[in-house]
Amino acid sequence: MKIMLACCLGMSTSVVVQKMKDAAKEQGKDYEIWAVDQNKIAENVGNFDVLLLGPQVRHLQRKVKATVGDSAPVAVIDALAYGRCNGAAILKQAEDLVNNG
Repeated sequence: MKIMLACCLGMSTSVVVQKMKDAAKEQGKDYEIWAVDQNKIAENVGNFDVLLLGPQVRHLQRKVKATVGDSAPVAVIDALAYGRCNGAAILKQAEDLVNNG
């Protein structure tokens, strides 16, 4: 599974990405997880299975969904899980989006 996260500059999610990678590895899952600047979303459409937005860019969700279209589900990362850098919870959120639409 390819999971892309997006935030203001792609930097604030770097710790979250690492925690998600750690959780995936612990669960024996070979996922590709990375973060980009919000302005790089359009050029990555088609390269990810799910897109998670950092809570700080939740206001972009409608616009991003229009950009991504039906190619992948888009959601805002749960703020509590994000704030706690709970990689396992955010990973589960991504998996649920892919599996349940």
